[in-house]
Amino acid sequence: MELSWLLIFKIGVSLAGVMVGMGMLSELSWSAKLKVTASLLLGIILIGLLAPLWTPVALRTPQGEPFGVTSVPSFGGAIALMGLAVLAGFIGYFLAWPYGREIGILAVPAGLAIRAVRCGNMAELMQLNPTIAQRQALFAALKWEPIFWLAIVAAGFGGVLVGQKIVTRHLTPVTRATSNKRRATNTAIAVVGSVFIAQFCIGIFAQDVRIADPKLGSVVAQPAIGQIVFAVLVSFGIAAFLVKKFLNASYIWPIVASALVTGFAVITHVSQDTLQYFVEHHPPVFFSSAVTSILPVQMVAFGVLGSIAGYWLAVSVNLRREQLLVEAKPTFVLH
Repeated sequence: MELSWLLIFKIGVSLAGVMVGMGMLSELSWSAKLKVTASLLLGIILIGLLAPLWTPVALRTPQGEPFGVTSVPSFGGAIALMGLAVLAGFIGYFLAWPYGREIGILAVPAGLAIRAVRCGNMAELMQLNPTIAQRQALFAALKWEPIFWLAIVAAGFGGVLVGQKIVTRHLTPVTRATSNKRRATNTAIAVVGSVFIAQFCIGIFAQDVRIADPKLGSVVAQPAIGQIVFAVLVSFGIAAFLVKKFLNASYIWPIVASALVTGFAVITHVSQDTLQYFVEHHPPVFFSSAVTSILPVQMVAFGVLGSIAGYWLAVSVNLRREQLLVEAKPTFVLH
């Protein structure tokens, strides 16, 4: 998919619109929203267009041509991508000032989102890997790939922290009187809960053609990229909202979960018997689960954006609730 500068701008504005629609930026002024859009466009340019993401040999056509699926680059490409991610977070921090700490982290996942919509899909990979052995090797690699994309997102977070360190005026962390044991329990619940919530919701939202199957109950066709974007964004938005609402936990844990959902789905839905059954009975465009039809870069990129938006939506809802309670509190006048 070739991108013009006009299309790049439209995508950046659309991503900002999604964040506004999910409640993240609803309390900000228009000037602040423009800064957010600038940060998103920065990530789109640095990560979405300039980053060296090459298609490895395993994901090339029999003629040796890149198949268009974004995957882990070579070692040199990975280092370059890591450096660009740090740079994107660092510049994004200052572009979104004074909301740099909250907004600068969006630059890298916004850039990865461009890669995610430009690349091929899982159905095309299934066509390139028709045998059981090939598909086993493919899913074994894809199971761990989200960790790499999460590391790139973390590098962007690191760039934001570097910018914050340079600026002496920064937000003071709020201390909470929470025991280490309770904090660890809440963290584990937040991560595991986010994995299950996201997988469940993606199965609902990422629907394409679904047909009945005598062994598996039903199988689902490869969702379109628009369905994938919507499903992953909303699913992780719901997970982060619930995690913040009921556990008062950070968006960091749903973001961590975005790197675990793919592996969990592969373990639970892609056994050798299932692969054998699909090779014998279904064309490569069908999957046992909608989650296994989503590429790791798509899961992490939109999972991170959805997690951040869902968290701030919960914060916004809590603030409005507190405001309504204050306004509704009765006042007594002494005569």
